[in-house]
Amino acid sequence: MGNKDTALTVLGSNTSAATFLASVSLTLSSLIGAWIANNSDVFKSELIYGDTRSSTMSIKYISLLICFILAFSCFVQSTRCFIHANYLVCIPLSDIPAKYVELAVIRGGNFWALGLRALYFAINLLLWFFGPIPMFATSLVMVVLLHHLDTNTALLHRHRFPGKPLLGI
Repeated sequence: MGNKDTALTVLGSNTSAATFLASVSLTLSSLIGAWIANNSDVFKSELIYGDTRSSTMSIKYISLLICFILAFSCFVQSTRCFIHANYLVCIPLSDIPAKYVELAVIRGGNFWALGLRALYFAINLLLWFFGPIPMFATSLVMVVLLHHLDTNTALLHRHRFPGKPLLGI
């Protein structure tokens, strides 16, 4: 019962985090939409380096909006997968294979990662409003940051249960 409680706690935490980020993405999408409708001239000053024509600014707004909507969609799908895994774990006296739960959790994690990537990319698009140089600098920083976060130099611990061989080996 302890393992089941731990699994449900982790799934609940992941669901809460994905729901929060989905609501943040949707809120930012709404703000961008309101900003587009307002037709403000905030980014048309002489301090902004780069193209500030209305057609270019529309492309920038729409690109940022699409990025936030994509992040929202990914976080909603992540929440859906985590809730599905939660239901699979909670079914009493079931013979559902652990592979089904594992697949739902992995899919939820993949959607989570895609949603975060969309938010990371939105930072670059946001700095595009201030010109190509801030966007390029942020892109370089983002590449270095994501390379650092995505590479694993530490060896993973191989879990072994008494009497059971490792899967796939």
